[in-house]
Amino acid sequence: VQLVESGGGSVPAGGSVRLSCAASGYMYDTYCMGWFRQVPGKEHEGVATIDSGGSTKYAGSVRGRFTCSSKKTISNSKANYTLTLQMNSLKPEDTAMYYCAADVFDRGLSAEYMYWGQGTQVTVS
Repeated sequence: VQLVESGGGSVPAGGSVRLSCAASGYMYDTYCMGWFRQVPGKEHEGVATIDSGGSTKYAGSVRGRFTCSSKKTISNSKANYTLTLQMNSLKPEDTAMYYCAADVFDRGLSAEYMYWGQGTQVTVS
């Protein structure tokens, strides 16, 4: 399974950023995928998750500002997934490395997911 994030960057406070995660090699019909963030010296913080039924969960600090969505496509009989995080009304405290994660089981906002991307930096100033 490969997860590749994109879309990070620097943005002024109040601005918006859209993160994407391309997931390939995932062999199961059910999944839970999510976004986590981490700042130096701290643990991964769950930001938002979505399961294969479309149910979402959000951390209280981002609810109403961030939207998580997913899309499944079929190519050469293989399923690929794109996970998106639309981040609006950004605050300096949203500055972090953002990671995409996936698992067969719903891990909620805990950082116990099996598969992880390499991360993309978001800086809000």
